[in-house]
Amino acid sequence: MLIDILWGNYNDNRRKVMSKWILMPDSFKGTMSSQEICQIMRDALLCHVPDAEIVSIPVADGGEGSVDAFLTAVGGHRVVVECTGPDFRKVTGFYGLLSDSYTAVIEMAAAAGLPLMEGRLCAEGATTYGVGELILAAIQDGAKRIILGLGGSATNDGGCGCAAALGVRFLDGAGDAYIPVGGTLDRLCRIDISRRTPLLEGVEIVAMCDVDNPLCGPSGASAVFGPQKGAGPDMVAKLDRNLWNLSEVIRQDLGMEIADTPGAGAAGGMGAGVMAFLGSRLQMGIETVLDTVGFDDKLPGTTAVLTGEGRIDGQSLRGKVVVGIAHRARKAGVPVIAVVGDVAPGAERAYQEGVTAIVSTNRRAVPWEVACQSAKADLYAALEDLFRLYNAFRTSK
Repeated sequence: MLIDILWGNYNDNRRKVMSKWILMPDSFKGTMSSQEICQIMRDALLCHVPDAEIVSIPVADGGEGSVDAFLTAVGGHRVVVECTGPDFRKVTGFYGLLSDSYTAVIEMAAAAGLPLMEGRLCAEGATTYGVGELILAAIQDGAKRIILGLGGSATNDGGCGCAAALGVRFLDGAGDAYIPVGGTLDRLCRIDISRRTPLLEGVEIVAMCDVDNPLCGPSGASAVFGPQKGAGPDMVAKLDRNLWNLSEVIRQDLGMEIADTPGAGAAGGMGAGVMAFLGSRLQMGIETVLDTVGFDDKLPGTTAVLTGEGRIDGQSLRGKVVVGIAHRARKAGVPVIAVVGDVAPGAERAYQEGVTAIVSTNRRAVPWEVACQSAKADLYAALEDLFRLYNAFRTSK
């Protein structure tokens, strides 16, 4: 039955091209990066299907590793830039300039990430100023399209620091300009974008955002993400009020209602900030990756797409990697095989979204803490079983 689903009943033209594979897994969080999984998939595939043409596209989700994943997928180079860290000290940041020479990939975590706080978490005092410096450096390097990954931030400033680095002025009640952080957004009375750098004109900024949290409230930036950035209950309440004040001043001065926009609460309100101050659009990470690597153009003649993630369940249907890939591949009639660590309740709904088959790497029922120790070997073994099955079918034809 699995063989019939994966490779059966294709027309004669399809049978002429039976060895092109696209490898496009997400990372297995806490176990393997997407690049590592691509390599294991490649090794197992070539061992059993040596004539395979392989296209490896490690998936970036906007967090740490996104720049390297894009560079691996489409080529380009990393550019190192001195910038302001989340605690206002200078750090060594970076961005990736892709091989087209006009697309830059920036991880906001490279300038405002949790690890840069070195254990001194302070959600109310952290800034995204360095993210704006990275954007400016990329534009000065010739970038006309910027992919900005919203993930792994230590901040809760609504993107104000980033905007300040690009010339937006934030004014308090006395008319004095300052750089707001999460704990001082209650002082904000006016926003002046008239001095925003003209270098932003004609530059497309796409923010990779895989959450749909609003800016404020029980599902907002402060309540959901504040505690992991060092905010206790009282500070979470203050940060939430301060972000509400930011949304009110944005409405007053920029004419935008952004508080309830899905994704506005991403990365400490950075989602709201890039929309309001930079004219950015928020896009699911997998859609950004698929568009950037030209996924649709790579599908013709493909035997199957191998994707996967650490766990597949009902949540995987909400714009996650596996289903995002399946939607595109289904339109081209290409099978999608999801190789995953854990198959949880609700996973079966993925079949309705275009996933052809789900293969688990877990060969025995053990807790994650035990399974992760042999995750790479188990992944390889599961892939071996899959490709042996493929070869059995191919030989029988």
